[in-house]
Amino acid sequence: MTKLRRIFCRLGSKSCGLTLLALLFLSSCYHTSEKIEPQLDFAVQDKYLLSLPSPFEPLTQEELAEGWSKEYRIGVYFAHQLDLYQAITAFKRAEILMPAEEIDRMKEVEYEVFLCYYLGRKYTEAIHVYENTTLNHFDPHFAANEDLLLLLYDSYSRVGDEIKAGRVLNYIQQFYPDAANKLYVYSTVIEADIPKLEEIGKAPSYEYIEEFVDSYEAEKKSVQQARNLNAIVPGAGYFYVGQAQSGVTALLLNGLFIWASYYFFDHGNIAAGAIFTSFEAGWYFGGIYGAGQEAKYYNERLYETKATEMMNEKGLFPGFMIKYAF
Repeated sequence: MTKLRRIFCRLGSKSCGLTLLALLFLSSCYHTSEKIEPQLDFAVQDKYLLSLPSPFEPLTQEELAEGWSKEYRIGVYFAHQLDLYQAITAFKRAEILMPAEEIDRMKEVEYEVFLCYYLGRKYTEAIHVYENTTLNHFDPHFAANEDLLLLLYDSYSRVGDEIKAGRVLNYIQQFYPDAANKLYVYSTVIEADIPKLEEIGKAPSYEYIEEFVDSYEAEKKSVQQARNLNAIVPGAGYFYVGQAQSGVTALLLNGLFIWASYYFFDHGNIAAGAIFTSFEAGWYFGGIYGAGQEAKYYNERLYETKATEMMNEKGLFPGFMIKYAF
């Protein structure tokens, strides 16, 4: 071991430089993607929904005398309170009581159920209502048709059915081009497609997208830099992304295993030294990967915060694009 130490001493700074390059090369072998996968959502406030008119004609005196209209009005009352479960129950009772010839009113009630499910983030249930009711028959003259298509597109997108979402988008582009443009921006923000967002931000009416992207790019963390820092000094990558506790833990554990490995090798216990070296390799390379992952998570949370604020302010969520409510 004494001879081995003399060899290392002769290598001097050249060896340190080669070692540093080797560590950086090894850190680059860990492929934590820079592509983020944020989860964006919205919350519609009571005040906002109450400000929107109903798309449907008020009940007539004759309809008010019908049994189904009582359940319908109860459903509307609960919907205005955003008590969506109770609203859905009342609307479904209205469906049961409604005569078959009330085709238009039936479609209205079905839409109310669909809207309740969507606002409750029950996207699968909303899709089921659409696909198994008269709503499934495209009618450009239906008063809430634009809202229906907007929310249906979002529902399909959120459950990952891109084929059906694309079909709905084709209808929107054909009949409601302005809404289609907003949906394109919305989808691009949801997908966190930075190059496309940069292109959108160049348009005069979308300067706020450019400001959003610039703000995110200025504050995000580099996944590769986090890995490189952790390769040079275990724990440094965690400090870089603000994970001080994880950084201290990584530094202490790596230091402990490095010292133990050196101690056993230095005292001739090769087997124990090899075991502790293998443990250290696991902590070391796991730390490089972990630091990259933490940088990615940091960027996702940062993006979510900034994007949600911007989309709420500009009404880019489909839930804020609708023109009508209950």
